Amino acid sequence: MESYSVVLSGEAGQGLKTIETLFMKLLRQSGYYAFMTKELMSRVRGGNNTTELRISSGPVYAFTDRIDLLIVLGKKGIRRLEKRLSPDTIITGESDHLSDTNVPCRKIPLPVQENLADLGGTLYANTLVSGLLCALFSCSPETAYRLISERFAKKGTDIVEKNKAAFERGMKLAETIPLRASLKKDETIATRFKALSGTEAVGIGALAGGCNFIASYPMSPGTGVLAFMASHADKYGVITEQAEDELSALNMELGAWYAGARAMVTTSGGGFALMTEALSLAGCIESPAVIHIAQRPGPATGLPTRTEQGDLNLALYAGHGDFPRVIYAPGTLQEGVELARRAFDTADKFQVPVILLTDQYFLDSEGIIPKIDFTQNHITQHITETAADYRRYAMTPSGISPRGIPGYGKGIVRVDSDEHTDEGLITEDADVRTAMTDKRMRKLAQLQDVEPELTGSGNYETLVVGWGSTYGAVREALERLGRKDIAFAHFSQVYPVPKSAKKLLARAKRKILIEDNVTGQFGNLIRQELLTDFDTRILKYNGMQFSVEELVQKIGEAVKL
Repeated sequence: MESYSVVLSGEAGQGLKTIETLFMKLLRQSGYYAFMTKELMSRVRGGNNTTELRISSGPVYAFTDRIDLLIVLGKKGIRRLEKRLSPDTIITGESDHLSDTNVPCRKIPLPVQENLADLGGTLYANTLVSGLLCALFSCSPETAYRLISERFAKKGTDIVEKNKAAFERGMKLAETIPLRASLKKDETIATRFKALSGTEAVGIGALAGGCNFIASYPMSPGTGVLAFMASHADKYGVITEQAEDELSALNMELGAWYAGARAMVTTSGGGFALMTEALSLAGCIESPAVIHIAQRPGPATGLPTRTEQGDLNLALYAGHGDFPRVIYAPGTLQEGVELARRAFDTADKFQVPVILLTDQYFLDSEGIIPKIDFTQNHITQHITETAADYRRYAMTPSGISPRGIPGYGKGIVRVDSDEHTDEGLITEDADVRTAMTDKRMRKLAQLQDVEPELTGSGNYETLVVGWGSTYGAVREALERLGRKDIAFAHFSQVYPVPKSAKKLLARAKRKILIEDNVTGQFGNLIRQELLTDFDTRILKYNGMQFSVEELVQKIGEAVKL
């Protein structure tokens, strides 16, 4: 598979988002696969943000260190990228932007201001760069002009025409860049595939799961899901509420489920820490709950705009007392949709909290994936019409009691945060307490696991284990290594640990763990649950996601031990 890596470097507020949106659509409609990811600084203006766009002839789903073309839109936009540069890297931008590094690269001045002076200046720099990329990758100008018209139509004809002029000048400037991509196109991508971000994947999955209520307090990087749901609220009948704090948000969600809604919250690790009292309430009153935790590096504020898989332990052990929960962690955009949808079904059926663990890298990435068919999507409501003698916590062999809602039937739906009888009345009876605890804890015995995805030969000697957003980089690294004795087990259900995991791990002579945190939290859970450990742990915790190249190196070193 041939691919190119284009990196955009500029200050916050310089319009990188416009280039990303326009060019990703243009790539798909021109017949290319693509993958985009961002590195953001935690400031509203200034600083230096970067966006990597990988353009490919085949499906691509991971971050790479290699930079083929670096487009610099602001001063001091190169220094932080020096480790990723090579003599083959082409760097372009205004002349005074190119003096920020001594790394030997091919530097090509790009007179942006000069070419935009009569249009209104650098306000149109992002559209000019889009035109440059369009020409370099032989995309359709006609499609681009249509997309420009659609994007800027609300700003008036004059703005649309100026953007088209800037785009044309960008295409002309492409003649000065010594890069001509020769990627194979697939014209069917435009109709069969969709460009989607991780944030959109979670939101679409929630809508497919029947979500009709969301309450959250904004906290990056989880806020995007709240914004997505709010933007689709009228069309899909979703009540959206910006709560006064995180604890209130989860309490609102529990109230919504009690009234018959299908509800969720979205937050980050610091916000979820404030929700733990309500999480225990969900466990005691046996309420469904869907909680999206968008991980970022801690502790405390940590690195609020970077990525890490550091909140598995928090999701696993949060709350006082013992009660069952389920934790999903999507590794692909398709899984983001499917597991968000599945979270609502699981929460509703088993009356437990279901936590969806993503991270900044996953949410801010965007890829081109096959369109998902929702025509067969079916939502099953696990709500019982109550009789006059209804008992909310009736003892059952499965531990799952019939869940009624107020007003649907003749019964009284009692819930109580104190220990309670099967009617929902407060009790301090020791035998009832034991019986109720046992009832709650046996709920997940019937849970259908999301099985680990095994990639590679079934006759593996080395098994690489990862979870969540490491999926793309691990899979591509193993493809590059080309070793038939190595397989990859990707876990998208991290708790309960799937029952098949023990046999999967036992077959390996060597086990390698890959995680984006400092302690190997999932590896520790595997060791605790299955009494097996890993020979090598490849861990990263500097706020950045794994690149394909570093995993090729580190996995290669591990198998040579």
